[in-house]
Amino acid sequence: MSDNDHPNYPSVDQSDRIVPRNLRQTGDPGIEMLVSTRVRKSPFFHKSFGENGAWRCTVYNRLYHPRGLVEPEDGGAMAEYEALTNSVTIWDVAVERQIRVKGPDAEALTNYVVTRDVSTMDAMDGKYVILCNEDGGVLNDPVLLRPEEDEFWFSISDSTLMQWLQGVNVGMDFDVEIDEIDVAPMQIQGPLSEDVMIDVVGEEVSEIPYYGLMEAEIDGCEVLISQTGFSGEKGYEVYVKNAMENAERVWDPVHDSVVEHGGMQIAPGHHRRIAAGIMSWGQDLDHETSPFQVNLGYQVPDDKDADYIGKEALERQQELIENGEYPFNHKLIGLKIAGEPIRDYAPDFWLISDPDTGEEVGYLTSPWYNPDLETNIGMGFVPADMLQEETDVPLNDEIYDADLDLEFQVHLPDEYAEEPGEPVFATTAKVPFKESVNPSAREQAKLGAKREAEANENDD
Repeated sequence: MSDNDHPNYPSVDQSDRIVPRNLRQTGDPGIEMLVSTRVRKSPFFHKSFGENGAWRCTVYNRLYHPRGLVEPEDGGAMAEYEALTNSVTIWDVAVERQIRVKGPDAEALTNYVVTRDVSTMDAMDGKYVILCNEDGGVLNDPVLLRPEEDEFWFSISDSTLMQWLQGVNVGMDFDVEIDEIDVAPMQIQGPLSEDVMIDVVGEEVSEIPYYGLMEAEIDGCEVLISQTGFSGEKGYEVYVKNAMENAERVWDPVHDSVVEHGGMQIAPGHHRRIAAGIMSWGQDLDHETSPFQVNLGYQVPDDKDADYIGKEALERQQELIENGEYPFNHKLIGLKIAGEPIRDYAPDFWLISDPDTGEEVGYLTSPWYNPDLETNIGMGFVPADMLQEETDVPLNDEIYDADLDLEFQVHLPDEYAEEPGEPVFATTAKVPFKESVNPSAREQAKLGAKREAEANENDD
């Protein structure tokens, strides 16, 4: 059997990866999640799975993570989407483990492992960042918090980071302590999230800027609050300190306020984050993915003088792309996808093919139905050379704003296909599909450039 005939490894060219993604199309095997002591429980575990009836979970950062609160017969994930976009929701996201770097050299070490310049961050600032390996692959894309001048918290996505930071410091001798700390976040997301936060901590919370921080107390327990989130909606994160002891005392009043405002606990809103173009580590990117493949080129600065891990590789990649060469087989793009509404998580990387030849050329990473746009949407990897043939735009972040009007076919399971066993058509789409309440750093940069250009025109 050739590689191209093997079900784990169809004809999609993954020759630029050391470990290709397993693209076998399996569907849901109907397995049960084993709960054991090998995987940790969050301090909110009994709230999510006991009191609020979470009926399914996954494992994220070696913690059990609720991924379904509303039963399918009651609307399932799409009922959770309605609550998120119309009222307010609370999420158990203790899986965002907090890795603290503290000490006189905290800024120096953090600046060495993060691509963006963190020396511009003041105490009580936050920032979305990426950490790369020496080849430029994205190891993690956390929210970075700076609660003190000599202290940073990495609020991590789904990959181990503490051991990486500790390993980097072997032989480097930065004067820091690197540990996971007993802090567990919850997210309050949705249009009424500010009303909930005012209810539990007071009017001062309205003064927190996007990615800003605030110290507060809830029921006598110390918390750190940021205006951040994983939804594209208005939202906050509440970081509970001494979480094993204080989890219930903070969760209960916040949850009660959410319910009083017409909301409820839901699973993290992947249906909404896809519309906002927010990526999920492990689905849309991993340690073999360059930021230039996944709309994160803005995370690679032109003006950071300090050395950082991956700088040489990323600058080399950037130069190739600017010269019209693309050093990778695939690039992530947005797609609008025909077929029946996809109302739940995809269990596989569904294959993408060339409609002219029928050849399997790529795969979807994050598909979902969006009721506001009334279509299936998703992000997926397609061949870079197909994109280059259709546009003069460099294959950097600009490609996500381009009108490519390219067609592909997507091989959906029969439950979503228009005809059983037949692929559906998909067309390229701009990312984000639906704007966020707070624009991303890339969107903010675009808005700034637009305003500058308009100002220059007015001066002329």
